[in-house]
Amino acid sequence: MIGGRSFVLSLQDCDRTKLAIVGGKGANLGELAKIGGVLVPDGFCITTAAFTRALGENSTIRVLLNRLSTFGAADVEKIREVSGEIRRIVEGIVIPRDICEEVTRFLSRFDAKEAFAVRSSATAEDLPTASFAGQQDTYLNVIGVEAILQHISKCWASLFTARAVLYRVQHDFDHRKVRLSVVVQKMVFPQVAGIMFTADPVTGNRKVISIDASFGLGEALVSGLVNADVYKVRDGQVIEKKISAKKLAIYAIKEGGTKTQEIEAARQNMPALTDGQIVQLAHLGSGIEQHFGYPQDIEWCLADGRIYIVQSRPITTLFPIPQENDRENHVYISVGHQQMMTDAMKPLGLSVRQLTSAGPMAIAGGRMFVDVAARLSSPATRKTILEMAGQSDPLIKDALMTVLERNDFIKLLPGDEPGNGGRVLSMAGFRTQLKNDPAIAAGLVARSQASIKALRENIQSKSGSELLDLILEDLAQLKTSLFDSQNMAAIMGAMDAAAWINEKMNEWLGEINVADTLSQSVPNNVTSEMGLALLDVADVIRPYPAVIEYLQQVKDKNFLDELVNVEGGEKARKAIDAYLEMYGMRCTGEIDITRTRWSEDPRILVPLILSNIRNFEPHASQRKFEQGRQEALKKETELLNRLKQLPDGEQKAEETKRMISLVRNFAGYREYPKYDIVSRYFVYKQALLREAEALVQANVIHSTEDIDYLTFEELHEVVRRHALDYQIIRKRKDDYELYKKLTPPRVITSEGEIITGTYKRGNLPTGAIIGLAVSSGIVEGRARVIVKMEDAVLEEGDILVTPFTDPSWTPLFLSIKGLITEVGGLMTHGAVIAREYGLPAVVGVERATTLIRDGQRIRVHGTEGYVEILKSE
Repeated sequence: MIGGRSFVLSLQDCDRTKLAIVGGKGANLGELAKIGGVLVPDGFCITTAAFTRALGENSTIRVLLNRLSTFGAADVEKIREVSGEIRRIVEGIVIPRDICEEVTRFLSRFDAKEAFAVRSSATAEDLPTASFAGQQDTYLNVIGVEAILQHISKCWASLFTARAVLYRVQHDFDHRKVRLSVVVQKMVFPQVAGIMFTADPVTGNRKVISIDASFGLGEALVSGLVNADVYKVRDGQVIEKKISAKKLAIYAIKEGGTKTQEIEAARQNMPALTDGQIVQLAHLGSGIEQHFGYPQDIEWCLADGRIYIVQSRPITTLFPIPQENDRENHVYISVGHQQMMTDAMKPLGLSVRQLTSAGPMAIAGGRMFVDVAARLSSPATRKTILEMAGQSDPLIKDALMTVLERNDFIKLLPGDEPGNGGRVLSMAGFRTQLKNDPAIAAGLVARSQASIKALRENIQSKSGSELLDLILEDLAQLKTSLFDSQNMAAIMGAMDAAAWINEKMNEWLGEINVADTLSQSVPNNVTSEMGLALLDVADVIRPYPAVIEYLQQVKDKNFLDELVNVEGGEKARKAIDAYLEMYGMRCTGEIDITRTRWSEDPRILVPLILSNIRNFEPHASQRKFEQGRQEALKKETELLNRLKQLPDGEQKAEETKRMISLVRNFAGYREYPKYDIVSRYFVYKQALLREAEALVQANVIHSTEDIDYLTFEELHEVVRRHALDYQIIRKRKDDYELYKKLTPPRVITSEGEIITGTYKRGNLPTGAIIGLAVSSGIVEGRARVIVKMEDAVLEEGDILVTPFTDPSWTPLFLSIKGLITEVGGLMTHGAVIAREYGLPAVVGVERATTLIRDGQRIRVHGTEGYVEILKSE
């Protein structure tokens, strides 16, 4: 002990409050030892104070750590070199005498011949946000003081293995701030050992406990040396068993260390556990989960008929379940998969979005979900919800069908009563309501523009609670206008007309997805016009080499201020300013009010402008639009002529012409309501940031960005009271960092089970990657796998492969000749704009950005809905 700090603590003295002293593993073992009925092998922890004492005075290590902290995930070789140097130094350090004396004193409580497990326990380990499982070293069956001291040094050094360093880089942990404790525990010599997950790690189901078991020490299982038995338990009953051939096991050697041993043939296919032992383990697991308050990943071993728990950590990969106040079964579908925004949102963004939603939203993992259980239970609404899901995302529909086929999860109501879900108007119903008059869409746009203008004027004079009240009132009016019958008819009527055309042209003429061609270059599409307008900006800049050179060097987001100082800069700035005036409220993930808008950081547009200058000739926007329009008109003429040759041809042609007219008059308007929403969001945001500045000046919050982590209602209260418990902000920031790393499911139940859908299609080429056909045509080209729009470097003719797109990606569509996304449906943004620009597109392609490598040559079958990876020439 030095300066009042202990270098060694008994496990009985460790708990969650000692995380910084004994690391995640030590803290959790101390907690486990306090749970009644849980056996934990006796032992102690060498604290982080000992680690700091032994390493902290070494200046060479400090220099190397500073260097290590400059590396990113791509610097693998540099990380390997520097981390290896640190390890060699750490292993060679002589442990200070006072630390050795404390360790020796604790070991004197045990038999001199006792065997121990010496295990690393980092402060960044076994946390709810990152498990760090297996990143540092463990040594088994270590005997004697000298050997234990030697392995303590090895554990310290293992903090700097290349894998541990890379893991910290990926999870944004500072190497200089992480400390290591070492757990020394009495060795248990088990007949069977394994891992238990108190929630199913594959499906996420919180009511199913999954147990892996193999003979001997658990290291054989953890290291992947053997296949384990897998047992599933629900409600105290074994519901599933998978018995594997267990040919090898790791056992302890009497003199110290371990050995791998072949299991006799007669035992290889025997269950490692009896049903009674499985149920007993599951019961222990449930108690441990209840203690920690979160599903656990538990290491256990069975020795002489007794179950020992040797570690428990949170399962960090589970997607959270929306919280309900009842015990009923619920089925949630992702809103983000329909909005093409599956990223986590901050609390302010979520709450503002909820205020304009059609019905109540469930929140989990920073995402929005809709509970459809009640609508699935009623025959009157089940068909409609499945039909709409199929239109939006067939994988969602298939997942819902899986839930319904189980018969026991959703209680189906008899007869044809609406039930709690209520009746939903079909798309055909909207079409019949819609008068085929293009002035309707123009009138809806004019109404919106007048309302936004009034909002801008009114909001300038408002502050404090009065400002928040005004925004609430405007959001209520926005919601009313979004869901009024005329607006919904204008949006849904064109969608149904397109579906009618596709169905009838396939039936009458044998052509599929004809509406894709007919939808090209429809008028009044504010999103496609945004992409074409950026081509016009490029036309203004193209004649001025000095402006192009200046833009190529842009680093500061205020670059427009200096642009006027170069030749042609004044014209260029005027063109960019005009573009931002019209479209500057847009950005990636724009349904989240907290996202940075183009007007706030115009640098985002610079690569797109330069790409347009490089890839296009002057006046490309007019040519592209007119080319699409002519192709649509040509297709219309062809179809009508062919229809007239059929029985009842004149009637069929007349009806088809009316449907085509509906598509041409209203398909473009579908993109406007979102433009209306984000236009208002930007007005709100500018006003709220002024209010946030006032809160910073009053020392209520630390920075203006802090308001992003409050709900709108909470912000209203903070503005009213000028008081805030800042711990809320800190916790929300930590939660958001965790949520960003999670992949949201399309469908999740109230049990936490993620239901995945599949495409059911045959007769496809071997190796075809299946998705949803949303824009017709076949095209070949180079795949460009892009996750962030600002990282895009495209050449004309590339095929864009990305998780999802929203309207902010539209300018990129001008440079590509095909589109593949992981998320999406027939009417999501990428599909709509791909059809208008005439780009073959396949969406909803699971793991597209993993299965397709950047630079590969691929073929997109936009009509049939699949992708082929072509062999290199």
